[in-house]
Amino acid sequence: MADKPHLNLIFTGHVDHGKSTTVGRILYDTGALSEQDLRKLKEEAAKMGKATFEFAFAMDRLKEERERGVTIDIAHKDFHTAKYYFTIIDAPGHKDFIKNMITGASQADAAVIVCSAKEGIQAQTIEHAFLLKVLGVSQFIIGVNKMDAVNFEQAPYDKVKAELIAKLKPMGYKTDTIPFIPYSAYQGDNINKKSEKMTWYTGPTMVEAFDMLVEPKKPTDKPLRLPIQEVFTITGQGTVPVGRVEAGILKPNMQVIVMPANKVGEVKTIEMHHQILTQAIPGDNVGFALKGVDKKDIMRGNVLGDPKNPPQVAEEFTAQIVVLNHPTAIGKNYTPVFHIHTAQLACQIVEIMEKKDPKTGLTAQKNPDFIKTGDVAIIRIKPTKPVVVEKYADFPALGRFAIRDMGQTVAAGIVLEVVPKKMA
Repeated sequence: MADKPHLNLIFTGHVDHGKSTTVGRILYDTGALSEQDLRKLKEEAAKMGKATFEFAFAMDRLKEERERGVTIDIAHKDFHTAKYYFTIIDAPGHKDFIKNMITGASQADAAVIVCSAKEGIQAQTIEHAFLLKVLGVSQFIIGVNKMDAVNFEQAPYDKVKAELIAKLKPMGYKTDTIPFIPYSAYQGDNINKKSEKMTWYTGPTMVEAFDMLVEPKKPTDKPLRLPIQEVFTITGQGTVPVGRVEAGILKPNMQVIVMPANKVGEVKTIEMHHQILTQAIPGDNVGFALKGVDKKDIMRGNVLGDPKNPPQVAEEFTAQIVVLNHPTAIGKNYTPVFHIHTAQLACQIVEIMEKKDPKTGLTAQKNPDFIKTGDVAIIRIKPTKPVVVEKYADFPALGRFAIRDMGQTVAAGIVLEVVPKKMA
């Protein structure tokens, strides 16, 4: 089981297009949700007068569970196909969607965009598609749901597909290589087995399309990058930082540098789930005993790297951002909190270089005075204190960020260029 390659999959789409039902159906059809679990959900859905919502309930129960911090026995968020083992990143509304997409662990390797054949494209469908692209997701599956509501006919599917292509192509989606799948989440057509009712469609089912995804390459050949999540002092071991390897390989007896402190130390032992490791690779969340670095020189938000190719401390950086949700507008000198890998700090927007048209990705305006909700822009940013920032193209996990203010995520983005700080 565990030796299957693992992928993170995110489901997005307009709120009423059957995203949760799709996820519930996939969990059920792949055996991750049992008959008994489904029966429980059916009863519960009927009690609430929502008879067709049992699959959606599977996901909503999980959401409610997360909010209450309890575990309900239906909490399967993972499923297996013949080739892969998947974890579903559920993207509920806007605010959670972005927080989930950017938090370190939820790196979506692929996205399923759900659009209803009955309702057609909605603003949110396109917005989510654009966000996924801006945030660097590169593999997509497009599901045209609710085929049962249009009598499984080809014409409504063709119409929605053509409209989607017209919107997605200008954003840089390679629409000729992306599978478009007509399906019914509620009845299960084309999810795990080919539908008898849509003989006109000859492409893959949803589950077959999952197995056509490409496993992301682990960047083991890159220089070491390990953002620190927390630091413990353990008797007999000294300083023990914890974090996830994002690039390169961590080995015992290795020299490492901690940035921005610019201090070199040596890794003594590495542990994961109480097992001693001979090496840690990208994706591994590890604790390690570090010698030669003072406790005060290493903290959450620092990044461990290779002394020969140290993590970059930014004097300033240029980024592409999407404004998700700002009550007024963002202007120059705005200094909100940036969450970038495990670091959280205030950064100042020193210049708004250009505004892009979210429908085409082309420049809409040079040097605007301000940007507002829904805008996509290229901005120049100055951190208020030393922090490691890398180009998204070089180290994706250290080059994506969320901007938070007033208790919510106001924007999200990726780093295009970094001006390194001169290290004394």
